Amino acid sequence: MEPFRTMTSGIITIPAENVDTDQIIPARFLKTISKTGLGGSLFADWRYDSNGSPRPDFPLNQPKASEARILLAGDNFGCGSSREHAPWALVDFGFRAIVSTSFADIFRNNALKNGLLPVVVDGQTHLQLFSLVEEAPDTVLTIDLATQTLTLPDGRRVSFPIDTFSKTCLLEGIDQLGYLLTQESRITAYEQAHRARPLCQHE
Repeated sequence: MEPFRTMTSGIITIPAENVDTDQIIPARFLKTISKTGLGGSLFADWRYDSNGSPRPDFPLNQPKASEARILLAGDNFGCGSSREHAPWALVDFGFRAIVSTSFADIFRNNALKNGLLPVVVDGQTHLQLFSLVEEAPDTVLTIDLATQTLTLPDGRRVSFPIDTFSKTCLLEGIDQLGYLLTQESRITAYEQAHRARPLCQHE
């Protein structure tokens, strides 16, 4: 997993609220257990017409989408089923961060485990961001994970929350197992210092 530290990127906007995981990656694409290749099916039912042709007005089909690493989404993004394929598809497409006012808890946890940063902002900032992109489609944002700040084009910095463990994993580019492996020497030392004692024998 690529470390996430500081990122400056353009923005793709999908303002719909309550976007569920079946809209992010429809169920028919869940047969794979690979994280690669799902980006082509991201938002498939919105992105392609009945003939499988890209809808030119859908945001992910815009020329700038191939370079954007930030998705600006509506409220309650990622609700619905717990499928981990949803963040897999978003990351495979190229997104590293999603900005919204709220995320479904399971989606948020799955995203963090897969190198995708959910950035929660207040409602006023959220509306301002949509307005900025509408007026200037080439608007860029800077996300600094170490300081947990989102910097707007006017220089205003907005703080966002993240738990310490997830932040550490993202900064180091490791998942939960990877974190445990970094603690291997400490785990071994603990086990050696606390060797199992024989079970008590009853008379």
